[in-house]
Amino acid sequence: MDDMSQEKSGLIRACTISRDVQNFDLLIEDMETEFGESWGDLTFAEANAFLSEPDAGALEVIAIALDDADEGSVQIVRTIIEKASARGVHILLIAEALSPILLHQLLRAGAEDFVPYPLPENALHDAIERLHKSDQAVATNAAVQMGSGGKHGAIFAVQSLCGGGGATNFAVNLGWELCQIGKGQTPSVCILDFDFQSGSVATYLDLARTEKVYELLSQTHSMDADAFHAALQVFQEKMHVLTAPSDMLPLDLLSPEEIERVISMAQSHFDYVIIDLPRAIMHWTETVLNMSDLFFAMIELDMRSAQNALRMIRALKADGIDMGKHRFILNRAPKFTDLGGKSRAKRMSESLGISIATYLPDGGIQIRDANDHGLPLAEFAAKNPLFKEIRKFASALHETNSAAKLAAE
Repeated sequence: MDDMSQEKSGLIRACTISRDVQNFDLLIEDMETEFGESWGDLTFAEANAFLSEPDAGALEVIAIALDDADEGSVQIVRTIIEKASARGVHILLIAEALSPILLHQLLRAGAEDFVPYPLPENALHDAIERLHKSDQAVATNAAVQMGSGGKHGAIFAVQSLCGGGGATNFAVNLGWELCQIGKGQTPSVCILDFDFQSGSVATYLDLARTEKVYELLSQTHSMDADAFHAALQVFQEKMHVLTAPSDMLPLDLLSPEEIERVISMAQSHFDYVIIDLPRAIMHWTETVLNMSDLFFAMIELDMRSAQNALRMIRALKADGIDMGKHRFILNRAPKFTDLGGKSRAKRMSESLGISIATYLPDGGIQIRDANDHGLPLAEFAAKNPLFKEIRKFASALHETNSAAKLAAE
């Protein structure tokens, strides 16, 4: 690499970095097509040394090629990424059979994009174009970029405070009912499944989980409307869904800033954005709460729900967070004739110092069957009492939101 750093420093625009570039022959061909003679190659050790030299700042792009045999070299690769990032060099990962967890770590370390190997046709060219365009995107005001959809949709977050609390079922059916409201042009709805480990929105709507979701979430800094919509699945040509990734990934996959970008993008293109949250409280949960118009907390009439609700209330108050957006929803609520159950529900709300926004009845085995068939209740069991209550709730929510918009205008 001495020749690169001394004789050709003015000519070298890009560089591949790998254990042995001969293992990535398609990458060699694409680099020659893209850069001609203006590129070089380094091993991990050579790259680590070269990126400390002044000439390294002249590089435009480095392409780090990795496969599963390189998992033991993670530390030096992270160091290379950090050095290149500090010098303002664009960093592209070429990954073959690399674990999603490791890929996530390298992207978090500063890598800007990745392309799977073997390289699809024009994939390297397209990735390099995205890297160059990201320079302009960073300089562009984020609010202008995210507001390109022309909307400012209402945001509703849903979170269970107990296992099996029915948050995902509520989110899916609420979204579907909002899609059906009104005559003529009905509201547009997008569901964001932020449970990156066990999200079930895709299952409940029989939608495919694709790699595009992970690609989008790992590149939010360069996300535009086209990339966002390409990652969405559409249920019955009406409701859009950003499913959970196809692989089980860490819940801290995104930073609060990245979560904000995704939500802002959805808000600018849809009338309603429904966020299905994991039960765990993450460092970005407060971001979701702050951006939401309403935050629905799902509870049941039992001790675990009461204790978890109390913990959450204490945590929010300790952080000085206003609970004005919270609406507690009692799932599997007592029947109208169950006076004892209704009395217990009243005592529970009084002891916690909360009010119950709505009481959702137990839909029985039809709920499980509808979810297993990948259909909303409206399509599977229109006479189910839970469906009727969710439809009523969605209508009231839409009326309130529409009235608020008219008042604001």
